[in-house]
Amino acid sequence: MANLSASIVGCPNVWTRIYTKIDYRLAVWSRIAATTAVFLVLALGVHAQGLRPHEPLNPAKAQSLPQTPLVIESDGSDHQFVIELADTPEEHAIGLMHRNYLAPDRGMLFDYKRPHKPRFWMRNTFISLDMLFVRGDGEIAYIAENTVPHSERTVGPRQSVQAVLEVPAGTVARLGIEVGDKVRHQIFGNFSAP
Repeated sequence: MANLSASIVGCPNVWTRIYTKIDYRLAVWSRIAATTAVFLVLALGVHAQGLRPHEPLNPAKAQSLPQTPLVIESDGSDHQFVIELADTPEEHAIGLMHRNYLAPDRGMLFDYKRPHKPRFWMRNTFISLDMLFVRGDGEIAYIAENTVPHSERTVGPRQSVQAVLEVPAGTVARLGIEVGDKVRHQIFGNFSAP
């Protein structure tokens, strides 16, 4: 055994080969780790929250829009709301971002003025919302409940609608609102002031 270790110590080519094998194995493992990391990023999607954090809450970036009355007819009851009307692309883009509270009888109505297949996300939105997708005659076509703050997952119906009403999360369950219920507002031509 002593002769063997003496011959290894005395032979620099043996050490060179050992280091070369170690370097090669490290390089292979590094490539495997890098490939795995790229695969995980792609598997999670480019909109993964960890890749692009949301903005910090900044109430100065919240918009304040004209308020109008709105009624949701559900199961024989009329539920009164005061909503902000977003009717331009710029107002649509900001929506309810950068707010940390929305009263139970408040909301925002997004008017597209014609049939449209909107897709909504919750980026930079700090409160959970219920979203009601409404046809041109005021009928609710689709509901998304308890949307997740800051999520970049898009939400929306397959069919065209004219408007989207955002209200605080839990409103749909609390009032028993369902697809087929009616929303009355001036944009649908079905609202008359009391």
